Amino acid sequence: MPYISRPATTFPAHKITTAEIIDDILAHHPDHPKARAIPRYLGNVGVETRYFTRPLTAPTVSGAASIEERSNAAFADALQMATIAAQRTLTDHGLAPGPAPGAFADIDAIITTHSTGWAVPNLDIHLIGILGLRPTVSRIALTTMACAGGTQALTRAVDFVTARPGTKVLVVAAEVISSVYNHHDTSVEAMIYKGLFGDSAAACVVTSEPLGGPAFHIAGPADTLEYVLPGSLDRYSGRIGVDGFHFDSTKEALSAADDVLPTVLDWIGPHQPIDWAAIHPGSPRIITDTARALGLDDHDARHSTDTLAHEGNLGGVSILRVLERTHDDPPEHGAHGLAIAYGPGFNTAAIRGTWHNPA
Repeated sequence: MPYISRPATTFPAHKITTAEIIDDILAHHPDHPKARAIPRYLGNVGVETRYFTRPLTAPTVSGAASIEERSNAAFADALQMATIAAQRTLTDHGLAPGPAPGAFADIDAIITTHSTGWAVPNLDIHLIGILGLRPTVSRIALTTMACAGGTQALTRAVDFVTARPGTKVLVVAAEVISSVYNHHDTSVEAMIYKGLFGDSAAACVVTSEPLGGPAFHIAGPADTLEYVLPGSLDRYSGRIGVDGFHFDSTKEALSAADDVLPTVLDWIGPHQPIDWAAIHPGSPRIITDTARALGLDDHDARHSTDTLAHEGNLGGVSILRVLERTHDDPPEHGAHGLAIAYGPGFNTAAIRGTWHNPA
């Protein structure tokens, strides 16, 4: 009977407006064949502001930093944000640190998701030492799930606490997607992605018994879905070049979410209405199409839309952030809900359950 606690999200210091990004793109690409249309393209993305770990003018963002510099900066920034988010959620739920070592000894497993930057060891190993987790804590490090990473990490946490009742799993997601803001990419899709993504980290605790306070209650692993759309390998993909990280997509990517929704609806079944949803804020179309398929309206999708507008597409952090917003304006106790995200591949991860708040 897993319970997903309220997540804690942290954002970096540099708040960047879409107008600033448009100015930066046009300054670097004054002769771009679509220069006059770029402001309109980015105006339709649905993002007003987002946060970057470094200034827009930094060498590792809009500058000419090497792949080594970009990778090192991205991981350092991701680790810093992940640490803050993890410490916040552990403290928020009464898992206060004690004398080191074993500061958060109550945690039995840590599951991390991080795809922006290359690092060995990854977040899981680093956080064990920083947080003072037991050296014998179980670990799962998801490193290439990208936008689906948060939901995928929650799925693995549901598996873990179901198999081991009484355990507590720390889930941590961190993404520095400003690392793929690269002026060597000049396609229209690349220009749109420059205005879409933001940096952040989030963490939550998943348990087999409620920690106290509201939670997203999952009956068990049968209420999770993992699906890879056949023949979709190139719809969204990452690429590493000598000049940095890149994010690519094909025209078929525009309909990818619609292509997997029939499978999602078959899994939900015709007799289980969805009262609320945490939808990955990948784009206005992804939010709207998913909500409509679930029988929900714009108001029901407001937490996803607000996340996209004010913080951007946060990659694997997104679902945790939308769930955090859901806690601020929650559904009724027992309301049936769905958390769903889409990632490169094209893959889908979804979790269904009920809102738990008996007080």
